[in-house]
Amino acid sequence: MIAAAAIPRAARTPRGPRPHRDDVLVAAAGAAGGLLLWAFELNSRPLWQTGPRWLVLLPLAAMCLATLSRRFGQPYPLLLGTVAEVADLTVGSLLATMVLFTDVLYAAVLYGSARLSRTVLRTSVVVSVLVSAGLLIAFRNPEMLLVGAACAGVLVVPTTSGEMIRNHRDKAAAERLRAEQTALLAELDRKQAVGAERARMARELHDVVANHLSAIAIHSTAALSFPEPGAGGATRDALGVIRENSVQGLAEMRRLIGLLRNADGPEEPTATPSLEGLEALLRRARAMAGDGRTFALADHRPRGERLPAPVELAAYRVVQEAVTNALKHAAPGAVTVALDRDAARPDTLGIRVRSPLGDTPVDDGAPRAPGAGAGLVGMRERVELLEGELTAGPADGAAGERVWQVHAVLPAPHEAEPAVDGSAADGSARRPGKHGTSEKHEKREPERDR
Repeated sequence: MIAAAAIPRAARTPRGPRPHRDDVLVAAAGAAGGLLLWAFELNSRPLWQTGPRWLVLLPLAAMCLATLSRRFGQPYPLLLGTVAEVADLTVGSLLATMVLFTDVLYAAVLYGSARLSRTVLRTSVVVSVLVSAGLLIAFRNPEMLLVGAACAGVLVVPTTSGEMIRNHRDKAAAERLRAEQTALLAELDRKQAVGAERARMARELHDVVANHLSAIAIHSTAALSFPEPGAGGATRDALGVIRENSVQGLAEMRRLIGLLRNADGPEEPTATPSLEGLEALLRRARAMAGDGRTFALADHRPRGERLPAPVELAAYRVVQEAVTNALKHAAPGAVTVALDRDAARPDTLGIRVRSPLGDTPVDDGAPRAPGAGAGLVGMRERVELLEGELTAGPADGAAGERVWQVHAVLPAPHEAEPAVDGSAADGSARRPGKHGTSEKHEKREPERDR
């Protein structure tokens, strides 16, 4: 008993196909109408006078059973209905039985196999013609043609209607299949076009940008190999910074070229920058500044904390772009990079980069480093892919001075939580859960070209 109770009910009692609700209603209406006609003796005269009157109800019951199963199990419902109709004509025909038989014929053509549909349609036409011709020859009375027309109405009309609806249904299914195939071909064409464009971009980057970076790295290395002419320490340091940045840029360019060429691979290689590389990033920034600007990192996160790969990559890119903008535009002073977790929102990572603005307005026409304004757009897109928040613009510093602040908040559950798929490197895969996803744009105060 215990073992039997543990087995699910669906496994203990498998059920076959069930009658459709409309078929149940049709069978019930036919049975009720037949009983009403039988009660008022509104049935045709039987071929012989012997036998009880209730025999006419047996073909009616069989026809109702065939109606219940008309959508499945063909041709058996058709065979049962045909036998019931022949019996009905023998013992005294009820109009309800004949009407149900026309529905069984219609269903056999519509729901049966293609071979059965063709056979029923041809047979109905042949039987109608034979009955009409036989009655006309036997009785030699033109009025027998009316009986043949009635026979055609019972046999040919429902089968022809079923064939027309079946053809329409098959045509609609073929059109849907054709539309799906067209959409699939269009998607394949789009992927091929995207792949060709990615390959073209990879070739352009390799032939133009990567070659220039390689030339810079080679020439800076050659310059470092020459002996110092007197006090050339600053020159050698500058050459060292040029070489280090060109080599790193060349490595990033090669990684990007490989990403563009590998269209079927992951959207980002596994060896991507992370927050562990911020110290090296700031060290290079200090070497490139050399004009009184300092760079400091304040990491207030728990020691040894690991974040999902998309979050680490986005955070690194935000800091990298903000530091690059500080090298281009910031006044002399301290550039600070702070990472922390808000106590009120422990599942988020806060990134704050501040650089001094100075007393000179930004848009005063003074010469400045070139910029296309794409840096802020790129940062915003990376943050929005993770459903985070980003603000960028002038702000008040700790001592009341004016600073340019880039503040980003990223949803950052711990690595153990399955909220972020680590296989995606730029957040374009499955997004993490929404932790304060209100969208913020840069402040519309006067901006530097970043």
